[in-house]
Amino acid sequence: MGSVIKINAITVPADSGDELAHRFAARAGAVDDAEGFEGFELLKPTDERDQWLVLSRWRDEESFQAWVASPAFAHGHRSAAERSGGEAPKPVSTHSEVWSYEVAGGSDA
Repeated sequence: MGSVIKINAITVPADSGDELAHRFAARAGAVDDAEGFEGFELLKPTDERDQWLVLSRWRDEESFQAWVASPAFAHGHRSAAERSGGEAPKPVSTHSEVWSYEVAGGSDA
């Protein structure tokens, strides 16, 4: 069996996309050391869509679930202001949902 793919589809108003990208950049590397983590990309729409996609790859479902249940997950999803005892910033998204897939085929390139 191939990698497990998790896609977090985040609905973001057009005027909030840059802030979403900034927040992701501010916590880059937060998941890198998680057991079974293979990588992720933040995908910005290039058409009229308002959904940004966070695509992450995991060795298996158990690795992903262990990370979601970990203190590192909670810590990584708090803002820098919250981590230093301040207030949470205004959300940039209006909705999100997680889609689950596994690799069933493809190229080696």
